[in-house]
Amino acid sequence: MDEKRMQNPWVRRSVLVVDDEAFNRQILGDILNQDYEVIYAKNGEEALSQIHTLKERLSLVLLDLIMPVKDGFEVLNDLYSEGLLSQIPVIVLTAEKSAEIKSLQMGAADFLSKPYDSPEVIMARVNHAIKLFEDSNIIRATERDALTGLYTKEFFFEYGHQFDQYHPELAMDAVVINFNHFHLLNELYGRAFGDKVLCTVADGIRDIISGSCGIACRYDADTFYLYVAHQTDTNQLPDYILSCLSKILEAPQMRIRMGLYSDSYRATPLEERFDRALQACKSIRNQHSIAVAVYDMDMHEKEVYKAKLLEEFESAIENKNFKVLYQPKYNIAGEEPVLCGAEALVCWEHPEFGRMRPSLFIPLFEENGLVQKLDRYVWREVASQMKKWRDENNVTIPISVNVSRVDIYDPGIAEFLLGLMNEYGIDTSDYLLEITESAYTDNSKQIVDVVNKLRAEGFRVEMDDFGSGYSSLNMLTTLPIDALKLDMEFIQNIAVNHKDLRMVELVLEIADFLGVPVVAEGVETAEQHELLRKAGCSVIQGFYFSKPISAEEFGRLIVWERSAD
Repeated sequence: MDEKRMQNPWVRRSVLVVDDEAFNRQILGDILNQDYEVIYAKNGEEALSQIHTLKERLSLVLLDLIMPVKDGFEVLNDLYSEGLLSQIPVIVLTAEKSAEIKSLQMGAADFLSKPYDSPEVIMARVNHAIKLFEDSNIIRATERDALTGLYTKEFFFEYGHQFDQYHPELAMDAVVINFNHFHLLNELYGRAFGDKVLCTVADGIRDIISGSCGIACRYDADTFYLYVAHQTDTNQLPDYILSCLSKILEAPQMRIRMGLYSDSYRATPLEERFDRALQACKSIRNQHSIAVAVYDMDMHEKEVYKAKLLEEFESAIENKNFKVLYQPKYNIAGEEPVLCGAEALVCWEHPEFGRMRPSLFIPLFEENGLVQKLDRYVWREVASQMKKWRDENNVTIPISVNVSRVDIYDPGIAEFLLGLMNEYGIDTSDYLLEITESAYTDNSKQIVDVVNKLRAEGFRVEMDDFGSGYSSLNMLTTLPIDALKLDMEFIQNIAVNHKDLRMVELVLEIADFLGVPVVAEGVETAEQHELLRKAGCSVIQGFYFSKPISAEEFGRLIVWERSAD
């Protein structure tokens, strides 16, 4: 049946009346023609010819069973064998009770008994049959993913709940399968080939669930969910899918990963079981040597741990459990190193877990959108502390703060920072902003526009973690920065690897040519310090001079350094 016509209530529907008696055809036509376009056939052969010609228009067939040439049972049988009973509903017309049962068993939607009931009853049964069939077609059209033929995610979970209800005794696994870096296949070979890969994966999944209890869906672009009988061999699923993919892909391109969660007792809601399987799948995103991850107690404890941190974030802000530490920066250009500033770093003084370093919670807050609020908290704490040092010691020393990627997309960032500077009487040139290299490469135009606006207000901007991302050196000639910070991983081996040292020297030469000072972070040894000094590095920070220290300790360091001068 034509889908547009099926869903459009204003289209006049067509009904085929098949009866060898003209009087019966006339009775049904008179009843139906006010609401339907009525078409007639006087035997089975004529009926089939009409159906084949008008099948895109027909909404219903009223079929007499006892007719010459070809009877109604033969018509039903032909329609079934041709697959047309799934496209057009049939109501049989008969006076035989046994025939009613047989025709329903053959696929008829309903029956009308002869002699006919009142016109109201006939219209009600015709309307009901058409509506029921059209509603069923709409459901069928929306329950399947158009590309792969698997369930859509909405119907998948609905049928999953029904399965649990009727088969509580079966041990089932929630499985998530994902194709690593699928977008690269689309870019390299085109969307049509990418669709072929997805259909191949879907075919493999269909083979798997056809041999056991289970259902499957395409959850989104390149992710599939399976609800299958418990697998003792967790590699069976990915191995079979890879074997299917091997027909169209070379081995290096076949990167699938699978997350699995088993819950034999259905103690966890179905959607949550798949959330856990998805977490397991994500846990091996960048581990090409591992294809399968099973959600276990360790993973659960990590999830609970993260949930606890998220739940306690607001109270930690209110209670000032986030503490700002300061790691000193030293200018090493002269004969003696000179304290020239510090980087503000945040830690969490957690009442249960103790002092937590930022790597344990910053990525979590970045994922959940809380990092912007934490950044603003840190920025205010730093501005307040700078005013306190100035008031107590009559000295101002530049402090750099971290600016997250999400902050860059905040149109109010400049106004907020300027408000802090005005509130605490801080000169913008003493309040340095560190933006990671990856943020510059993520959306360079957006970053450049924001950085230019901040620099126009007097803020100095440092590119943080240079060497950890994928930017090219020629970016340094076009990006607006006031200083370059070398990532600690970039300089870690300069004392033992000549190539690493030479790379650092090249960056320093380019930065010197551009007139941009370089800060090296993570300096831990005297040898690293001396090599960087000879190579022309301007400023270093790291454990060689000092670990991150409290505001009080840094204040005393400022006083001591000034008195030593």
